[in-house]
Amino acid sequence: MNLSLKQPSPVGFLLIAILSIQFGSALAKSLFSELGPWGVVSLRVTFSALILFAIWKPKLHAKARQHYKLILAYGIVMAMMNSAFYAAIDRIPLGIAISIEFTGPLGLAILKSQRWLDGLWAALAFLGLLLLTPLSGTTTLDSTGMLLALLAGICWAFYILLAAELGPALPGVEGLTWGLFVSTVILLPVGIFQAGSALLNPKLLVLSAGVAVLSTALPYACEIIALRSIPVKVFGVMLSVEPMMGVLAGFLILGETLSARSLIACLLVSIAAAGAARYKTPEPPL
Repeated sequence: MNLSLKQPSPVGFLLIAILSIQFGSALAKSLFSELGPWGVVSLRVTFSALILFAIWKPKLHAKARQHYKLILAYGIVMAMMNSAFYAAIDRIPLGIAISIEFTGPLGLAILKSQRWLDGLWAALAFLGLLLLTPLSGTTTLDSTGMLLALLAGICWAFYILLAAELGPALPGVEGLTWGLFVSTVILLPVGIFQAGSALLNPKLLVLSAGVAVLSTALPYACEIIALRSIPVKVFGVMLSVEPMMGVLAGFLILGETLSARSLIACLLVSIAAAGAARYKTPEPPL
């Protein structure tokens, strides 16, 4: 009798990527008590850079040197995005931080559109955010954490714009790899200052390497495979479940529970992101 393992479908690969990112974030937060958010983010970025350099071995060729300003901007924004997000989840639940951060790329997509329907998605996202603020009643959410998550979302929007410009300029994942190198140069000294000798703890190093694999290497590989077979719109719609996956990861790994109002807020942001992706206006041909 012949037994064969069936390869996951493109949708399966994308689900793996989504779950990997959110559970990677939850694992990262579990290390904050020993390394602090800056220590964890510095190790995550460093290990991610080392993994990509080991696999793809990018060269500092003429084209890379030609776009050094773009690479620097990309790396700086990436460092700000990751730092703000990790600082946010140190103060507020993971699912809520992801929901607030998601408004960055969602807002970018809506701003680039001129259709009335996108006003609906903007209204849903705004309502979701409103449910998380003190204006909607009593809340125990840390306002600084919410602002940090919003900053991470703004950085995410700029990250998308820079990635769209850098991607065609450098082949493969060279842009991402060099961007991670710049982020490492920025964040590693800060991580060393905060965590000190704890960064040399073998157990914490292994767990931090796991965060890098779950948050960068594995999801990136799965997304590349998925995008070969599924339309970009389907890809965007599926990514919209990330806030709710963040809620699940926060509950299973960190024991974080949310109020009904917070759960509704996360769901509204997910619906808005799915709608904006599903009914996105096609890009004009070049």
